[in-house]
Amino acid sequence: MARKAKRDLTMEEQLARGPLDLPFLMLVLLLLGIGLVMLFSASYYTAFRDSKPPVNNNPYFYITRQALYAAAGVAAMYLISRINYQHFRWMAPLALGVAIVLLILCYTPLGVRINHQRRWLYVLLVIPKGPTFQPSEVAKVAVVLFFSARLCKRDTEHKKRFTKRTTTGRLLNWLEKIGFLELVPYGLVLVTVLGLVAFERHVSGALLVAVGAAAVLLVSGISLWWFFGLGGLGVALVGIMYMTTAYVRKKFALWLDPWSADPQVEGFQFRQGIYSIASGGLLGRGLGESNQKYGFVPEPENDMIFSIGVEELGLVGGYLILILFSLLILRGYWIALHARDKFGMLTVVGIVTLLAAQVFFNIGVVTGLIPNTGISLPFFSYGGTALMIHLAEMGMILSISRQIPAPRKD
Repeated sequence: MARKAKRDLTMEEQLARGPLDLPFLMLVLLLLGIGLVMLFSASYYTAFRDSKPPVNNNPYFYITRQALYAAAGVAAMYLISRINYQHFRWMAPLALGVAIVLLILCYTPLGVRINHQRRWLYVLLVIPKGPTFQPSEVAKVAVVLFFSARLCKRDTEHKKRFTKRTTTGRLLNWLEKIGFLELVPYGLVLVTVLGLVAFERHVSGALLVAVGAAAVLLVSGISLWWFFGLGGLGVALVGIMYMTTAYVRKKFALWLDPWSADPQVEGFQFRQGIYSIASGGLLGRGLGESNQKYGFVPEPENDMIFSIGVEELGLVGGYLILILFSLLILRGYWIALHARDKFGMLTVVGIVTLLAAQVFFNIGVVTGLIPNTGISLPFFSYGGTALMIHLAEMGMILSISRQIPAPRKD
């Protein structure tokens, strides 16, 4: 019997099976590997002295769980990279709707309270005591996808025309001319998401959502005057919060003069992080040889993991980590510049800008460059579901890289 002929691949299947961008993939895996090693070193003592369940003095608790999530995240990254990214267009409104529902659930009894903040949900929602995640992590990428899916069509859309016979019509024509009406749906979405995140007292999460949205809007061609105006409004809001909220004033006072604060209370985390960085010297104490992780630096496996990394690997090791992140970010923008269409370009710009902002905010806090934001370091800080979401985002970029047009051969 003759062997059955193989089915010809459709154009969509051929596009989705293009080559991955290997430099980007290698940088992701390299940072992930270094991050796991540093997490094991930074978390060993913290887990060993924690007698509460589920840690139970198990020094391998954090690294074991993070490694399992990393393996699942790499598998998810590969599977997502095999999907034709054009499917993300119709998925964008669905993803945004799911993100908003999840954010609302944080305000219900299903919301999980950690450190007096209710901004988490259990992965299985109705089954308690399992792994948790922050819906704001989902909201960040959902907003980027939604904005990219809509804004990629703005060059082909016709401007609205209203009657010039009435005052209302003339006003609407003027608002359309300056681009206000175009921004209304994006503004409504952003205000809704930012409001839900901010009222959780998760200002850093709201800031990242705004950064990702702003990056997509800027690259899509929205007038710079709107960014100047909204930036001024943002500065004014921060000023109002500073004058009316003691918590914000305290944050800024600690940032401007951390050495005058109570060394055992407000200034403790920052000071210990600086001591950790300073004691590393040029080449570091050696992998696993940090002294500050032994109960001095708070949360060495989370927000302050970079300070432990510099202590053990030295200034040279710290710069190498920054160089790897810089190369990953630059390669991401290179993929955006060479993307097959505007939707792919906007999506990559939004995701890469989110990554760049998160790295900047985390290391800026550790080194005292900016006020404390509570933002973790991608691929390094402990947090299994956050790591999986990061790797899924990298999978989206790799999916877009598969369809980069081949260079012409003259």
